[in-house]
Amino acid sequence: MQPQNEQKTILPSVHALLAGAVDYAGLFPPSQLSMEDAVMNFALNRSGPYNWMLGRFVVPAARLDEFYDNAKTCISPSDKTGWRLSVLAGENIYETISQITDFNKKYSPAFVCDQLEVRATTVSKIENTANSLPDDLTAYFEIPQNENFVELVASLAKHGQRAKLRTGGVTPDAFPAAAEIIRFVRSCTAANVPFKATAGLHHPLRCFRPLTYAPDAPKGTMHGFLNVFLMTGFARKSFKPNQLEQIMEEEFEEAFTFDETSVSWHGEDTLNILQIEIMRRAGINSFGSCSFDEPVEDLQALGLL
Repeated sequence: MQPQNEQKTILPSVHALLAGAVDYAGLFPPSQLSMEDAVMNFALNRSGPYNWMLGRFVVPAARLDEFYDNAKTCISPSDKTGWRLSVLAGENIYETISQITDFNKKYSPAFVCDQLEVRATTVSKIENTANSLPDDLTAYFEIPQNENFVELVASLAKHGQRAKLRTGGVTPDAFPAAAEIIRFVRSCTAANVPFKATAGLHHPLRCFRPLTYAPDAPKGTMHGFLNVFLMTGFARKSFKPNQLEQIMEEEFEEAFTFDETSVSWHGEDTLNILQIEIMRRAGINSFGSCSFDEPVEDLQALGLL
């Protein structure tokens, strides 16, 4: 990582697209770090030159106490912002919310759980959770793309909730097809449901890579986080599914050009900074990654950082 005094000037369009975009999920595969190592990585990245890209620390509700035991010595008294946490719900949503409420009472403002990630396969799970949420907790619901998908998205919209999109894993079959991701994004866009993505988005552009860090790791095609973000932006401009699929399948950096005021696809179709900011606020809010270094290093190699 470059020292601060050697860091290049970041284009406003890049900053708008990636500010606070990476939720750090170092506890989860394929990194699957210990709590001590994950907390240390997050602390170091918070003090690094690319901390503006860093979002929340992702932690299961059952490990909140373990998190605090490891993190309590990492925060400086001069830190005015505190650490924000995104909490993965346990089986009992009411117990999870109680754990979060107790944690925030004890440790805020140094550490604040302000996001909840919960799986929901039924409308009733969405409704019961939404009705139980305190005002200072934002929930993202991971919903399946099955025969109930449209009904689930409609329920999220009705209750003012957000969605969660799973974009990969540690085996090739864990990666949804581009068309599935596009369907998810277009459905959420039509219903005004913001969302976050998680898993498999280690690299900016679509690529064929090992899926874990093991020497004998299986290889597969991984979606790029720039592809997903920019496809979301163009979906909001009502691009057709076949165009969005082309954006998702771009593997060459020349396809996307960033400048002071916009990003363009093949030099013709553009998203200006206002459209990017609206897309980040009302479309894709962030993505979870078990590595912060990989996205940064790849963006540096592309000349964007």
